[in-house]
Amino acid sequence: MNRKVRQRVDEDGKDKSRKVRQRVDEDGSDMSRRVRQRVDEDGKDKVGGAPSYLLTGDEDAAPKVQESSKDWSSLTYDLMLHVFTLLDNRDRASLASTCTTLRSLGASPYLWSSLDLRAHRFDDSAAASLADRCADLEKVRFDGLDSAAALVNLKARKLREITGESCENLTDATLSMIIARHEALESLELGRGFGDRITSQAIKIIAICCPKLKKLRISRMIDVSAEAILSLAEHCPLLSDVGFLDCLNINEEALGKVISLRYLTVTRTLNMDWRAAAESWGKLPNLTGLDVSRTGVDHGTVSRLLTSSKSLKVVCALNCPVLEHDADFNPGRFEGKLLIAKFNDTLNGIASLFFEDNSSKMMPEDDTRRWLEGNLSRTLLSLTESNLLGLNGFWQKDGAKLFLRLMQSSQEEVQERATRGLASFIHLSDDSDSIYRERADSVVRHGGIPILFKLAESWKESFQSEAAKAIANLSLNADAAKAVSEEGGVSVLLGLAKSKNRLVAQEAAGAIWNLSLGDAYKAISRDGGVNVLMDLLFRWSYEYGELMERAAGALANLAGDDKCSMDIAKAGGANALVTLARNCEYEGAREHAVRGLANLAAHDDSNNNNAAIGEVPRALETIIQLTRSRHGGVKQEAAGALWNLAYDENNRELIAELGGVEASVALANSCMNNNTSRDLQKSAAGALWSLSNSEDHSIVIGREGGIPPLVALARSQYEDVHEVAAGALWNLSFNHVNALRIVEEEGVLALGRMCTSSPSKMARFLAALTLAYIFDRRMDESVRASPKHLANVRRSGLKYIESYINTFMDPQTLATAASSYTSSMLAKVLKRVRIPEVDILRCSDKEIERFVTMLRNPSPVLKKIAAFALLQFTVPETSHAEHHASLMHDTGYPKLLRIAAAATSMPHEAKIFAKIVLRNLEHHQPECSKGKRVSTSK
Repeated sequence: MNRKVRQRVDEDGKDKSRKVRQRVDEDGSDMSRRVRQRVDEDGKDKVGGAPSYLLTGDEDAAPKVQESSKDWSSLTYDLMLHVFTLLDNRDRASLASTCTTLRSLGASPYLWSSLDLRAHRFDDSAAASLADRCADLEKVRFDGLDSAAALVNLKARKLREITGESCENLTDATLSMIIARHEALESLELGRGFGDRITSQAIKIIAICCPKLKKLRISRMIDVSAEAILSLAEHCPLLSDVGFLDCLNINEEALGKVISLRYLTVTRTLNMDWRAAAESWGKLPNLTGLDVSRTGVDHGTVSRLLTSSKSLKVVCALNCPVLEHDADFNPGRFEGKLLIAKFNDTLNGIASLFFEDNSSKMMPEDDTRRWLEGNLSRTLLSLTESNLLGLNGFWQKDGAKLFLRLMQSSQEEVQERATRGLASFIHLSDDSDSIYRERADSVVRHGGIPILFKLAESWKESFQSEAAKAIANLSLNADAAKAVSEEGGVSVLLGLAKSKNRLVAQEAAGAIWNLSLGDAYKAISRDGGVNVLMDLLFRWSYEYGELMERAAGALANLAGDDKCSMDIAKAGGANALVTLARNCEYEGAREHAVRGLANLAAHDDSNNNNAAIGEVPRALETIIQLTRSRHGGVKQEAAGALWNLAYDENNRELIAELGGVEASVALANSCMNNNTSRDLQKSAAGALWSLSNSEDHSIVIGREGGIPPLVALARSQYEDVHEVAAGALWNLSFNHVNALRIVEEEGVLALGRMCTSSPSKMARFLAALTLAYIFDRRMDESVRASPKHLANVRRSGLKYIESYINTFMDPQTLATAASSYTSSMLAKVLKRVRIPEVDILRCSDKEIERFVTMLRNPSPVLKKIAAFALLQFTVPETSHAEHHASLMHDTGYPKLLRIAAAATSMPHEAKIFAKIVLRNLEHHQPECSKGKRVSTSK
């Protein structure tokens, strides 16, 4: 039976996850001994302050952790605070919960100067729980804001920077409430995901309430009025960086009045008067950087700005169609100024800001470079996520190098966006395989893997998740996956999979899933990957379907290896996968859980996993139920699991008792729909092939209507589908009633075409054997058709068989072999006619008996096919040859074969095949004489 291990790759690059499920480690090592606090000469505790090396900026002076330290109480205040700085907020809370001293240390204002809440749900409750630590909070980042009160409830009156995304419900009123409580604000960035409910009125309130404002970036406003901009110019004298992104209308002339401006960003703004912009912005005395990417800016505007503004150094104009289609524009004539565009030498231009002349030495970082890195990372990320047409040349030339350079920025936000952009760049949705290979190769060639590993090993969870996602996409390429594995990526990813942050664990599991498709599965297994993946299934709630899907997908791939499948079984994998398939509502997780069970059951010749799965409570029942799923992938894998599991006799009987035969027939009938996938058709036919190994079940399949869909699948254009359908029909045709049903469903024509024209050698062989079963006279006793009609069909069927046999024996070979039955000649014929794929077929004693009996059939064609079949089943050194030879020796069939080979009525082809069978049996004689008889019921 042709049972295959199935592997599927997740190409999904998008994060569909919901809020992070928080888990706090309450375990605690023995921390009863208190950490001594650093005390001033006046005896006052210094718990609230930062360590001296951090205050001076001399990180080389940081105390080193001594591995041999035996007593926590001997550690200095500086050292313990240094330990806290290396932990994320969750681990800080866990460590601080162990004793009073560490709780006090964990509340140090230095540790709470910034707060990243993007991985958490930021609501009133979360804010209230953090408020007592946020008195000195200066920076906060969030993704999604349930209410304005959440920010207010932090009571962070010293807040200087607010960065937020995905706040569709934010209005002028809520934004005004936030701004009014934070008059020390210097930077306000409201990025992607903000709706159009913020108006110019909110801008005026920001201007009035935040006189120290230096940076303002707001997205997707419908209209930015002159009054609002002039209010900023009047009340915010320090404002140097302004960005209005993805807006509809901006008053260009008013922006020219904000004389403090150094950096202006208007990317993807639609309605712009570029003549007015050039005239007013060119007069700004301090304007250094301008970003007009993804707008309709023309070469005239760019030329006037670069010419008229003495302070302007950098203009970023990526993906500006009007500018790019002007063939006469020469950006090289603006000496000392940089234009970044698709048609320009972008990388060399950027290098002039980053590196000293003719040197690889980095120039000191300045505000312009920081601004450019930030804007480039935003624009490049946006371009990859939008997947716009016409950018392939730019991506192929500069994409990998740009992203990798930005990933080494000193700005954490730039690094994070660049890493996320790299993940999207590697595998854009409409890329061809060749383009994807080129991009993956470019990332590897330019040193991307060590850079990704460095980010993955950072203590920042946002870096970890983005790096893991990029590694996952990179690992879909076999060569890149090999490089990731060879450079130690497996251990890095397994470490990330243990993270208590769900997003990190999820992306790491996805990368392990992709790596497990190739040879890296060996490293995954060696480094304890099975236990790590199993722990993901046990540790996280089934609510997190994508995480469950990726862990189950990786386990399913590993289960394709015999050794790994045993490791999974020992770790309780069968039970875990059954439980996941039953209880998780996420269809992708169910699909790969069942695929994992199917692959665990695919090694029955080398381990007992197949039988063991049948003993798992409700395992077979669950799989049968999933054949009725509305999700095609789930049905396909459930049918594939039945295909493998039904190979075990005990499982086969249990499946039948639970209604699995009827369910499989129903699934096969549903496959007659043209919209059904190829893989589902194949799996449905495979389930019926396995179940039909029992003649009782074969009768039920025929009675319940299983033959019409199999005949339909036998007509499939896909060779793997009609091959499996032929295998099922071969089993079914052993019963004479089923044979008649095949005739009545016009199966003879479908089988005839298959055995004479299918590209699959196995399909042709199985079709010929099925026709032989149908027309060896056993069906005649139940014939309801007219004798004349049956005779015509029989003649057609025998002609198909004869045509098939003739493809193996040309006249010259036949004549030579018929005149000389020497061993060398028979060996030559065997080499010519052997079908290696037949090695997987294992016949019962009744099937062998039927072929031997067929040697005495009056039809010369049936004699030929019978001898040909026995030849294929007894080829030495094949998987089941010894079993077949044992059956034949134990029943005395060699004598009958010798009589048949000597009979004058035997066709020459049949004689030759019979002599080869006898030669094969002689090869197996020593083993057979010592072995026990093995018999399987049909």
